[in-house]
Parts: sequence; C-alpha cells; structure tokens
Amino acid sequence: MIDREAVRSNAKYLRQVRPIDPDEISEYIEGTPHPAVVRRVLREEAYDLGLFERQDGTFVPVADDPVSPSGWEPNAFPEAYAHALEALLVERDGVNWHRGDAGDRLREVIRKLKADYYHRNPVEYDAEVALGYAIYHLPDYYAAVGYVLDDLVERSLLPRRLRVLDIGAGVGGPALGLHDYLPDDAVVDYHAVEPSAAADVLDALLDETRRNFRSTIHRERAETFDFDGPYDLVVCANVLSELDGPVAVVGDALDALAEDGTLAAIAPADLETSTGLRRVERTVVADRDVTVYAPTLRLWPGMAPTDRGWSFDERPRIEAPAFQRRLDDAGGDPGTVRNETVKFSYSLLRTDGERRVAVRADPSRHARMADMEGHVTNRIDLLAVKLSRDLSGGEDGNPLFKIGDGSERLEGYAVLTRESGLNRALLAADYGAVLQFENALALWNDDEGAYNFVVDAETVVDMVG
Repeated sequence: MIDREAVRSNAKYLRQVRPIDPDEISEYIEGTPHPAVVRRVLREEAYDLGLFERQDGTFVPVADDPVSPSGWEPNAFPEAYAHALEALLVERDGVNWHRGDAGDRLREVIRKLKADYYHRNPVEYDAEVALGYAIYHLPDYYAAVGYVLDDLVERSLLPRRLRVLDIGAGVGGPALGLHDYLPDDAVVDYHAVEPSAAADVLDALLDETRRNFRSTIHRERAETFDFDGPYDLVVCANVLSELDGPVAVVGDALDALAEDGTLAAIAPADLETSTGLRRVERTVVADRDVTVYAPTLRLWPGMAPTDRGWSFDERPRIEAPAFQRRLDDAGGDPGTVRNETVKFSYSLLRTDGERRVAVRADPSRHARMADMEGHVTNRIDLLAVKLSRDLSGGEDGNPLFKIGDGSERLEGYAVLTRESGLNRALLAADYGAVLQFENALALWNDDEGAYNFVVDAETVVDMVG
C-alpha cells in the first residue's frame, strides 16, 4: 500500500520548485513504489492538488486564469465520439446495425421517443432506447451546452480547475460538449448522475476524453443522490421534465454549489419542456436567495414574471453525423432520424448575486411591462431582454422578437416595422442582450393575447449589455 499522504506532501512541495516527476517522487516514498503507482495517485489527486498532467507525464500547477472565449460554433459532431458510438452499435448488432430488423427497431425506438416526449409520456431507458437516444440527440445536445457556457465565459466566471456535477447525464452529449469547450489545460473533476442504461453509453464515450478530464459515474437517481459539494458547475440538461421532484433536486444542487458556482439548467425548446424549465426556475428563485444570471434577467427589483415563459435560443445547425445518415438512409421515411437543429432553453442560476448584465430599470424613465395595460396606444421607453431570435417566420413578415423585463404578466414582442440606423440594435443584438427602447409604440394584440411594441423610424434601440 503506497503512502498517499507522502505523495501529496512531496507534490505540494515540488510544485513550487519544478515540474513534478513521478520517477523523482518515488525515490522519496518509503518502500520506493513503482513510478506508475505514484503517477496513478497523482492523477487521482490532481484536481485537489491543482495539478495538470502534461504529455511528458510530469505534473504542473493548473493555470489560475479563467476559461476565455473559445469561439464555440460546432458544425459537426466530432468523429472520435461518432466512432465510439458506432462501435457500440456494431458490438450489439453487427456491421449492418442500421439495416434489417436491427435498423427497423432503432428507427421505431427513435419514433417512439419523439412521440413520448411530445406527449410527455415517461420513458424507460433500456440498452436499445439509450442507443436510439444517443443516435438522435448526441449532436444537438453536444452543441447546445457550449453556447450556454458562453454566457459565463464572457465574464470570466468559469475556472480552468473545475468540479462538475452533471445531473441526469444521459448518454453524454452535454459532457462531451463541456469537454471540448474547455481548453486543453483545464483540470476537471467530472461527476455524472445517471441511473439508467444510458450510463453504459456515457461510460464508453467518456473513454475518449483527455487524461485531465477525470470522470466518475454515479448510477443512482438524482432524487436520492448525496450532493457532496462544492461544485463549480452543476448541469441539469434535458432532465428536469423527467424528474419526480425537479424543484427539490435543483434546490439540493444549489446547496452544493461553490460560493461562485453556477447551475446550468437546459431543456429542449418545445413548449412543454421549455415552460417547465421556466416554472422550476421561478419557483426556486421565489423560495431561495438565488439570482437568475441569464437569460431571463429580473430588471425590476422585487418583481417576477408570470407569463407562460416560453423562450428559447436557436444556433447554427450541426451536420448529421454518419451514424444518423446511415440509419436514416436505410429506412423508408427520410429525415426521421436526422436531427440537425440546435434549439434549446436554458437558465443560469447563482447564489452570489452575479448577473450577466448588472443594469436595472429606472422607474423615472422606463415603463414596466407589468403595467402595460395602462400604456396601450402610447409611445413609451422601456428596458428589456431580447428573448428570442426572429419569430416572424419568413421574409414577408416584419421581424418579431420576444422581449421581457422580469415583471411581465403577459408576453411581449418587439415588432420592427421600419429599420433604421437608430433601431438596428434590435436586429444585431444577441439572444439574452439587454436593450433600451425609446419611443416604442405599445399596442395590444388581441389575436395573440400579448403586447406588441412597435419599433419604427421614430424608435431608438440601444444595446445596454
């Protein structure tokens, strides 16, 4: 049995002097253990010691600098992960896994998954369902998580030394996206909570990650998991709608956050799961000392939105990987198993009061959306968050964007009827940006049961953050 504490003590000393070489440390340990044993201990202790293992096998202190913007915009699912998934498919059903009875079963599994999610039916993840889920959802979930992390990285709030808890990790789309989003010199202690057969797929795919991305899979339910923090990042991706008590689980996760940690909840963009995520967010924020960091900022202190809360982002498509194309081409219904759209809803919650944009509305200057009934047909100024891409649906309609200020009781939409240099920020602003509107015309849309804010040649729109 190696003296683990002796290894730690030597590493703590040497890290201040020079790169830590397991060959050197072994000479200082009683019994002179083999360097490979010392290396294994250093790998297991790397996160706690703040050490990064280099390609030459030595260890150095991990950089103190936070993660910097990476320009994340994947247009394809990485081949290494695609090959790992296909290896599982071949192992199960042979090289022709996409044809014959095996292919028919997988296509039917995917059809049923899509129908069950649409109708909110419970899904049981056996081995075949897990593989079908991976085929259909790995690429878009892989892409989505990086865009969510961008909101943290832009303000230097994601450390290079990172302890992560992934609740309902599934087959690993968010885990792989997180891995590829982080720089090569990051040191990650990754914990996945996944009780279903999806954990077997996750386990195989995590074998493709870097040596400094140390992973542990906890095959148990989130509702009974012992949240042993602190965690710098907790991810709840595409799982809240499947939990028996999502509010309680999110509450436990928030309690396990580091003081400057973040909980990232992500959901598909469809109405039920998206608004379900927002209901969890609103309940948790109302009951706890928790701040919405992004995107649905509360711009009016003491106010909370009560509209239905359907808000989602959409990013560039991700090309269907070979395993999707093979299964799709072998079926009789083209497009059934190709999933190239990247649409998602998300919520970033923190316990330290940080917000992506610190600005607040000014009651002497801005109208509250909660009071909009009294402003109909008037021109007003307001401060609001852009909460959608263009929803007009085509070239013939006026550009249309959902907006909110955190007080809204009914939905509100900014309608661009005449673009000018004074209002172009409405088009240019990213999802989640805070915009200041001057001289917008407030109208009631009876057909939609919502407020429209007309942005015309007399309206000024500025990006605040």
